[in-house]
Amino acid sequence: MKKHTPPKLADADLSKRLDKKAYFQELVNLQAHLALIQQAFLFHGVKGVLVFEGWDAAGKGGTIRRISQALDPRSFKVWPIGAPRNYYLNRHYLLRFWERLPPEGAISAFDRSWYGRVMVERLEKLTPEKRWRAAYREINDFERMLIDDGARIVKLFFHISQEEQMRRFTERLRNPMKRWKLTYEDFRNRERWSEAKVAVDEMFARTSTDIAPWHVIPANNKKYARVAAMRAIVDTFSKDIDLNPQHLDKRTLDAACKVLNVDQSLIDSLRARTE
Repeated sequence: MKKHTPPKLADADLSKRLDKKAYFQELVNLQAHLALIQQAFLFHGVKGVLVFEGWDAAGKGGTIRRISQALDPRSFKVWPIGAPRNYYLNRHYLLRFWERLPPEGAISAFDRSWYGRVMVERLEKLTPEKRWRAAYREINDFERMLIDDGARIVKLFFHISQEEQMRRFTERLRNPMKRWKLTYEDFRNRERWSEAKVAVDEMFARTSTDIAPWHVIPANNKKYARVAAMRAIVDTFSKDIDLNPQHLDKRTLDAACKVLNVDQSLIDSLRARTE
């Protein structure tokens, strides 16, 4: 088997685009696959973990919304991750993520994640260098434990150019419905773009593993980014799992036969699949 090669930001082709017609065709298809995957996860007890990282205004939230449209919220949870409160500041940084991991059959999406340890905390000098460097090993061990426990992990980094980010900041400023997304921190973070790129590439090099690789999503075009991200999720979550509708048990079919006004042939055909 070919050894996994960690990605680099410089290798992402930010010119990639998808037109409106192709986008909606792909979106409908991918959302249908996601619905089938959720049913299969519930039946087989598989857990799914989605990690969304990337530059400010890179399109993480828009992609999460399109995924949410396809999934039943009873077994899909989105966790927006900000600065930890005092309770977690006094404890190991992974604790709040352990508490938010999905149960069997469910999917959890982390909008920002444990990778803040080797990005934000590194850049802001909130954590001693010895500790954030140790986090590379800790995170790899953490993700291996999740996979050994039956979880599937997809890690996505949304990459845009500085020029595209500034265009989106301007759009947010002008649009009253998007203005709430714009914060002082967005502008302050831009000042460390070069430092952040170094940190991100090192993060890829140290934590993009054979079992939990990073996917860099070229996101200058939002439509392309959404489809590319959803395709990466579908490919990983659907691998080696039966996506066919699951069979009903005998007791349910017996009850349906007595109560529902349906053709007996339908009941018989479903019973044959169960047996």
